[in-house]
Amino acid sequence: MGARTIDGKTVAADLRGKIMDAVHRLRRDRGVVPGLAVVLVGSDPASEVYVRNKSKAVAESGMRSFDCKLAVSTSEAELLALIDELNAKPEVNGILVQLPLPKQIDAQKIIAAIDPAKDVDGFHPVNAGRLASGLSALVPCTPMGCVILANTVHASLTGLNAVVIGRSNIVGKPVAQLLLSENATVTITHSKTDDLPSVCRQADLLVAAIGRPEMVRGDWIKPGATIIDVGINRVSGEGGKTRIVGDVAYAEATQVAGAVTPVPGGVGPMTIACLLLNTLRATCAQKGLPAPTV
Repeated sequence: MGARTIDGKTVAADLRGKIMDAVHRLRRDRGVVPGLAVVLVGSDPASEVYVRNKSKAVAESGMRSFDCKLAVSTSEAELLALIDELNAKPEVNGILVQLPLPKQIDAQKIIAAIDPAKDVDGFHPVNAGRLASGLSALVPCTPMGCVILANTVHASLTGLNAVVIGRSNIVGKPVAQLLLSENATVTITHSKTDDLPSVCRQADLLVAAIGRPEMVRGDWIKPGATIIDVGINRVSGEGGKTRIVGDVAYAEATQVAGAVTPVPGGVGPMTIACLLLNTLRATCAQKGLPAPTV
């Protein structure tokens, strides 16, 4: 009897369907169409794929997509000027600047320049601070997706021992804040944690976001635990073919865990669905409308 596979594709498709219905009602009843601006600087191949997928998902949901593609030589001042323009446009309800940015641009300056009300990535210091304070905020999409997936296994996360591997501002810290708000008991671990395997073995819910291929082994996992694997790592397989693996040794994990997300097909699809949800929520807040019931 192996672990249950947490099917992120199915959960994300269900969420996107609900968002599409809400967007349709917003257009029909209020004449409002949410708009998302996606800014890509340069031509990083992975970023181009992400942006293409995001733009497609935006269009499929019935929202407007504003794609801004800039040359790799774009200066910080030019990008800041574009952010100012997008902040001022009422038809743009969400702004996403695809990371990483070229080395001549300070990503923190760019994130701080985005209107917090349009910060659908949830990276602005105001949104990070509101999340940490337990106030309503636009929260990062991948952590939101992680919690939604955990909730498909557990009706409530209250009282669970949750261990997060990784302390980044993009996943580790915000997912810990979200799990705290769900009343889990949260431990954040990282590269300097002493005896990491034994800490992980205490977890009812383990979120791996360390960026190291298959680092979490089967003997790190408490029997019956729920595993959310955020990692997307490209490794060379047989015959030099590239394959994508997570931060968890999936085959080993399925022998021990109660439920585990696959890579790909787990957390990844949720990130884009949650981006659409943030854009919908941001639009309703900006227009003074009730929060969408999605």
